[in-house]
Amino acid sequence: MKPGAPPLQSARLLDQVRERVRYMHYSLKTEKAYLYWVRFFVRWSATQPGGMRHPREMGAQDVEAFLSMMANERKVSASTHNQALSAILFLYREVLNIDLPWLNNIGRPQQTKRIPTVLTKEEVASLLAQMEGVTALLARLLYGTGMRLMEGLRLRVKDVDFDRRAIVVREAKGNKDRVVMLPHSLESALRQQMLSARSLWEADRQAQRGGVDTPQALEIKYPRVGNTWGWFWMFASPTFSTDPRSGVERRHHLFEERLQRALKKAVVQAGIHKPVSVHTLRHSFATHLLQSGTDIRTVQELLGHSDVSTTMIYTHVLKVAAGGTASPLDALAAQPLSIQ
Repeated sequence: MKPGAPPLQSARLLDQVRERVRYMHYSLKTEKAYLYWVRFFVRWSATQPGGMRHPREMGAQDVEAFLSMMANERKVSASTHNQALSAILFLYREVLNIDLPWLNNIGRPQQTKRIPTVLTKEEVASLLAQMEGVTALLARLLYGTGMRLMEGLRLRVKDVDFDRRAIVVREAKGNKDRVVMLPHSLESALRQQMLSARSLWEADRQAQRGGVDTPQALEIKYPRVGNTWGWFWMFASPTFSTDPRSGVERRHHLFEERLQRALKKAVVQAGIHKPVSVHTLRHSFATHLLQSGTDIRTVQELLGHSDVSTTMIYTHVLKVAAGGTASPLDALAAQPLSIQ
């Protein structure tokens, strides 16, 4: 057992993984992914000589054979390969408390660094014009602030400051907080959204429904904090759902697929033929800021990047898109090309 970590209470391996993931405050998506790969790894061992074994009985050769199968037989991407490896390393180090030298020697496949898809300002305007309702507001907010999808959906009432025209993004990637601008053009729509959220909050209080989800440590210290207006979702779901971890039925934020479906439909209607996802709005935000002369350090802070080298990817888009480098073909006094 690692120093400072409480002893595991569960007897079953998957329950132990779940218990340790939650103790370390990993996201629900990470929990589901790690459980999937640990289960896959154990079941895969049943197909090997000797039959199904507990991970304690397996070693470097077994892990390498599993990862080799993933790459050669299932032909998974580098990101999927790395996710599976991270799950197995978590299993050995955090759950089984095994930190053997061979764990550090297992190589990770290099992921291909790709230039992100970026929309022009005209394409963004055309795309947003095809959207309506709460999804239109969300899409505008993500493009106007550079927030990630889940950062926007998890926005709390208390973190929208109309007076300072600022939005506080809590527990973002890397468990860091940051501040982004509140677009002036969205102030009226956000106030209306807040009134809509207030109606839901008041209805929940009158019906004595359970409060919204809050950080576990805060909920233990202040059990009623989830019932307060400040912690309510800006983009609350109109329906209730059961929390997969606690089993409590409560009101969550809007489901992410709602915006994803609306954006996909808008892309078709706008006649955009680039591969566009919700994250493309974030890429476009960063690129357009740099295009307008914003310094890269400011863009880095707004995006929440730990290293400026991550933000530098957007400068590669600008090098060509801005037309700063002319093609040598244009310098030739060639005859006009005619294609019959």
